[in-house]
Amino acid sequence: MTYFSKAAVFAAVLGLSACGGGFSGSGTGADGAGAGGANGGIQTSNLDPNSPAYFSQTIGDRVLFAVDQSTLSDEARTTLTQQAQWLLSNTTYSAIVEGHADEQGTREYNLALGARRAAASRDFLVSQGVADNRLRTVTYGKERPIELCSDEACYAQNRRAVTVISAGVGS
Repeated sequence: MTYFSKAAVFAAVLGLSACGGGFSGSGTGADGAGAGGANGGIQTSNLDPNSPAYFSQTIGDRVLFAVDQSTLSDEARTTLTQQAQWLLSNTTYSAIVEGHADEQGTREYNLALGARRAAASRDFLVSQGVADNRLRTVTYGKERPIELCSDEACYAQNRRAVTVISAGVGS
């Protein structure tokens, strides 16, 4: 095989594997609930409960939204309540709440929708007692999908808000 042939085969295999399951990040379910057992094979029982890894893999770092919505579902509120409890117990951490949208719609519309989703999640965390100065929001609209295909299963995973933990209050 020539170098070009090997590269083409590698690219084809890589492309096909991307279509299969996609990257699911923290392993949250489609309902926006915490990671539960779908954590990509990572042993969460061995994780330090005060670590950001525990937060994202056991509690769940993301919540999902319906089409064109920024209203939190019951499942999303459950996950955010657990996130708030973790943040209240781990006061040396702050968080950035990222808002995302699927690929449908214009860039501008999706940036605004992502901002509303991030704000809804952030506001819920604040309502649960997390200090306002520990949370920031950012919107990516449709610019950072975790699933790359044009069907509802992918769109549903891309309509999300992700809570990213970082060390230090106000960092």
